[in-house]
Amino acid sequence: MKVTVGPDPSLVYRPDVDPEVAKDKASFRNYTHAQFGGFSYKKMTVMEAVDLLDGLLDESDPDVDFPNSFHAFQTAEGIRKAHPDKDWFHLVGLLHDLGKVLALFGEPQWAVVGDTFPVGCRPQASVVFRDSTFQDNPDLQDPRYSTELGMYRPHCGLDRVLMSWGHDEYMYQVMKFNKFSLPPEAFYMIRFHSFYPWHTGSDYQQLCSQQDLAMLPWVQEFNKFDLYTKCPDLPDVDKLRPYYQRLIDKYCPGILSW
Repeated sequence: MKVTVGPDPSLVYRPDVDPEVAKDKASFRNYTHAQFGGFSYKKMTVMEAVDLLDGLLDESDPDVDFPNSFHAFQTAEGIRKAHPDKDWFHLVGLLHDLGKVLALFGEPQWAVVGDTFPVGCRPQASVVFRDSTFQDNPDLQDPRYSTELGMYRPHCGLDRVLMSWGHDEYMYQVMKFNKFSLPPEAFYMIRFHSFYPWHTGSDYQQLCSQQDLAMLPWVQEFNKFDLYTKCPDLPDVDKLRPYYQRLIDKYCPGILSW
């Protein structure tokens, strides 16, 4: 699939953007991220997406050298053992990396996996490779975007922050578009589980609302299982499928738009 790279669609969110540019949605149609923002790329069920991950090895994850579908079931089962009364949490374990199907849709892995961070403000100290990979970013020379707050107001809330593109943000948007009936904690876990500068580095506090701070322990609890269930002892997926299919039917049934 040939992808034409055009202007950054995040420009329409910036406070200084020309209103006429913001209206001209056609100018962003060919941008590689925008093609997935309409959720018209593919129709499939959750379990079909899980199966697609059998074709993916995440180059950014040194702890996993087996298909990501196994990691999805490992994570889900770890959560299920620790939190047997929270079936929605079990399902989050299965769902959390499904956004990586982007790498199978033609997106390069550097645009899909790895840590995430807010754009439109100065990268903070715990952002991986901050000192060696951001030096050519013109935003760092622009006083509107080079401060700790950048284009945001203090404690505006992470729901008002534009995050870097990746599998977290994509899956979060898929969940919203398809109206998954999961609690807010689930949406936070999916959207921010790779936001290590926040949930592990304790950075970006100046952007957080009280709601974000209340949800932070849930994201941290999820990450225990994302990180520490990766092992070569692979689960018997065929035995687990009926249980997780019931959860899918409960919270996100049918054929979804991706």
